[in-house]
Amino acid sequence: MTPLDHSTLDRPVAPKRPPAAPTLRYVRQLAAEFGPLVAGCDEVGRGALAGPVSVGVVVIDARSVKTRTVLRDSKLLAPERRIELVPLVRKWAVASAVGHASAEEIDDVGLMEALRLAGARALGEIEAAGVVPDVVHLDGNYDWLGRGGQGSLFGDATPVPTVPVRTMIKADLKCQAVAAASILAKVERDGLMGQLGAQDPRFGWAVNKGYATPEHRAALQSFGPTMWHRRSWNLDRAAVEALVGDGR
Repeated sequence: MTPLDHSTLDRPVAPKRPPAAPTLRYVRQLAAEFGPLVAGCDEVGRGALAGPVSVGVVVIDARSVKTRTVLRDSKLLAPERRIELVPLVRKWAVASAVGHASAEEIDDVGLMEALRLAGARALGEIEAAGVVPDVVHLDGNYDWLGRGGQGSLFGDATPVPTVPVRTMIKADLKCQAVAAASILAKVERDGLMGQLGAQDPRFGWAVNKGYATPEHRAALQSFGPTMWHRRSWNLDRAAVEALVGDGR
């Protein structure tokens, strides 16, 4: 048996560094290539069992925008802090909106097309206000907003945005415009799930926001799915896994 090395036991553990704050670096790069109106775009609710998917879009003008170091990816902020930042984001942006696609729409057209539908609704609201972005900076590595060459898989249910789209993995951690979009989308979707949770408290949506917590899955086993659940997602299996243990 290898003897225990006691010399390392009392060494202090270095605190984990928080991620660097997002910047305007990528906004300025995209503005130089496409034009000054850069839209950050992010989604929330992709992995939930219930409720909509929601897409936030925040358009900023690279010619006049000032950096806002308080902005972070919504997942790194406390719920109260996200709510506090919403007025700042709305004032900072030249235009902003959140679009939603319902659980029924997710069941009808699939998740990727539903994300595209929610994003198109957000962009449509912004364009109706007279603002047309020059480019969209989208979080992730797949362009679900502009089809990314996969249009034949989804049919023609949603008009394809004509705005150029550029993707970046973890853009919500790197780009202030995308972080701002994530905050708006998260706050608005959480509010919707809180309202649904007040109407039907059995599933704990006011707390779990529709995600697959053990309590949510156990409630599905007891009560079955509602109209707000994504019925195409094999919810019976999700509920059973809550009882036998999910090994994934």
